[in-house]
Amino acid sequence: METHILFFLATILAGTLNALAGGGGLITFPLLMLVVPPVTADATSAVALFFAYPTAVWRTRSQLSGVFGRGWLWVLLVPSVLGGLMGALLLTRTGNRNFMQLVPWLVLVATVIIMLRPVLARRRNDRVHPQLSMALWPVAVAGIFLVALYGGYFGAGIGILMIGALTFISPGDIRHVVALKNLLSGCLRGVAVIVLIYEGRVQWDYGAPMALGGLIGGYIGGMISHRANRTVVRSFVIAIGLAASGYYFWKLYAPALMHIGGE
Repeated sequence: METHILFFLATILAGTLNALAGGGGLITFPLLMLVVPPVTADATSAVALFFAYPTAVWRTRSQLSGVFGRGWLWVLLVPSVLGGLMGALLLTRTGNRNFMQLVPWLVLVATVIIMLRPVLARRRNDRVHPQLSMALWPVAVAGIFLVALYGGYFGAGIGILMIGALTFISPGDIRHVVALKNLLSGCLRGVAVIVLIYEGRVQWDYGAPMALGGLIGGYIGGMISHRANRTVVRSFVIAIGLAASGYYFWKLYAPALMHIGGE
């Protein structure tokens, strides 16, 4: 019971961080790795942090009308859903042993994405013409698909990565960028969560209370977002990510290095 309470409180923190700077999965995923296999940890973390997306989409829905038009929204929504679906299916078929080989790299990539957030933020504030060249739309669709594939497979830092991809195709108004990011990220993560639940990969005795914690955390983050020091929050998340990736690299490669050293 103490473990469940700890995870519930940790997910409140993770949900708050997601609302402030992103990277909440870098808290929930390593914690779950302590008690369940890697694939189950990833799936349960996805469920725990999903329920903030519908709220975010609803809150920013009025800004979607200023992004391209309904037809182009569907063009971007399709690769998002397909990428999220394929990423989740890939996760369920990877197996814990193979997935464990990727964990250090995935955590490190997610941490680097958090580190690059200021660069992406400056980029998205540049004025970008809302009409993308027809010749570039296939490139844009492919980019969104790759982001969604990562999001369905792992997901930590997906919001920031999606903002980076949308920088090159969306209007410069930050409100439109965030609204589109919320919609596409929510859809791809929603599809992934459905697959993971259907495949029975979620550990519900942890997932249910953590989902409630994530919902509470997202609400708290929304309330304090205008007062929080985002640089401090981001630095905290980066420190956790670097520590976690370092630990997983050591856990994965230290036995082999010790074996080589002993020969």
